[in-house]
Amino acid sequence: MQTVMNGYQGFSLLLGLNWDRLFSVGTIVVGLLAGAFLGSVILFP
Repeated sequence: MQTVMNGYQGFSLLLGLNWDRLFSVGTIVVGLLAGAFLGSVILFP
């Protein structure tokens, strides 16, 4: 159980340190998907 807790704490620390990078990548991906969707709607109504 101690190993699981230590692994969870390490993952939590890693996520906390890289939260802004993950948010930036997620925002870019959502923007690209939205652009692709709108482009397909406009070109192929």
